[in-house]
Amino acid sequence: MNPGNFIVPQQAVETDKIDLPDMGDSSGTLISPAEEKEFGEAFFRSLHSQITINQDAEIQEYIQSIGQKLVANSDAPGHPFHFFVVMENDINAFAGPGGYIGVNSGLILMTESEGELASVMAHEISHVTQRHLFRAAEAVGRLSIPSAAATLAAILLGTQSPAMGQAAIMAIMAGNVQFQINFTRENEAEADRVGMQTLVGSRFDPRSMPIFFERLQQATRYYGQATPEFLRTHPVTASRISDTRGRAENYPYKQYPDSLGYQLTKAKIRVLTTTDTAAVKKYFQSKLLQGTTEQQIVTQYGMGLVALKEEKYKEAENIFQALTKQYPEQPQYPTALARSALDAHNYTTAANRYQKLSEQFPNNTAIKLEYINALLKTDKTELARKNLLSLSPVMQKTPVYWELLAQVYSNLNQPAESHRYLAEYYYAMGGTQDAILQIRLAQESKGLNFQLSSILSERLHFFLRQEQESRLNR
Repeated sequence: MNPGNFIVPQQAVETDKIDLPDMGDSSGTLISPAEEKEFGEAFFRSLHSQITINQDAEIQEYIQSIGQKLVANSDAPGHPFHFFVVMENDINAFAGPGGYIGVNSGLILMTESEGELASVMAHEISHVTQRHLFRAAEAVGRLSIPSAAATLAAILLGTQSPAMGQAAIMAIMAGNVQFQINFTRENEAEADRVGMQTLVGSRFDPRSMPIFFERLQQATRYYGQATPEFLRTHPVTASRISDTRGRAENYPYKQYPDSLGYQLTKAKIRVLTTTDTAAVKKYFQSKLLQGTTEQQIVTQYGMGLVALKEEKYKEAENIFQALTKQYPEQPQYPTALARSALDAHNYTTAANRYQKLSEQFPNNTAIKLEYINALLKTDKTELARKNLLSLSPVMQKTPVYWELLAQVYSNLNQPAESHRYLAEYYYAMGGTQDAILQIRLAQESKGLNFQLSSILSERLHFFLRQEQESRLNR
């Protein structure tokens, strides 16, 4: 998906770059890249066990494309980052270890421009590149990595789960540490400063940052004591708004139109996260004749997604058919058309549509995943397996990959392999105990060869060790 249609700004007045500090905590103890990678992966798995991480490939592709564009223009373009959307209505965004940056769907819907979303992401990227998280959370060094990851996740999320909150408190008490993630004023000022440089370098509107901060500040009056987690860890003050506005004014004013990718993603998130379909339908209906032609087309797309959610498949089919005919090169429309057939259980039609789309858009991961799902529905399991194995190395580490692979081997009547990959799925989702159960079920299967038996034993040992470490500080 193309996140762009960006306008290149004129040469900015402000050109001072901020040097990165040494990578280390305040005591000077360095964390190795391998340790940070392990910590980040454990953190991400823990998040899956606490909240709903987006699994929609179109949404994931969009947020990654924006994030990587910002990283490429940051002070640490070589630093590994992974961006994802949390399907929660709360206003939050956070940076975790290993460059894992999450943005809540509620925050995305609150933004009124792509630049506003990019400004939040650039700010979080700066917290990572400036090592603010490790300075604020040095205490994690006294906990095992699984415990530290779970504790950090619970605190960054401001989790509403009493059990998880209690687990975090017990982990801290057991480790005899104090744990706080509220960034200092200096941290926030530095992240704003560095983030704005990243924003401008990535050709987003620098004025988006103070505008969004202003909206956040105004929103606090409606929350009372239920302040969003983002505002608790990133307090917005009048001086902070004034400072970012002053910096933004150093750059010449330009028009920065939102990309189509931003508009379509926002429409899809609005439908996926709603608990009141009628209200969302009314929202889109009110905008059918408003805005630019492109905005009206996006509204029609939203209406189609609402129809799909309401299981009005013929209505959805008609909307997406018209959009596909008008804009055949925009992958979201024919993909939604194919999805209409899939959801209506017209599996053969869906598979044929996805096959054509996979040929038209060979690098589109969302279409590949949908095509594999349709192949499984039409009993073309071997072809589904072949397509799964052709996915990128990054995709082959995701929960959806392991889940589909488990389904493939279940269809092929190979229970040991199916349980093996289900174990990987549960582990990726933060369920180590469920992973252990699946490995043991795989070991009980008949006809195990030596190679698979060895793999299962190694993975069982690994999962048991992970579970033991996670209990150390409970």
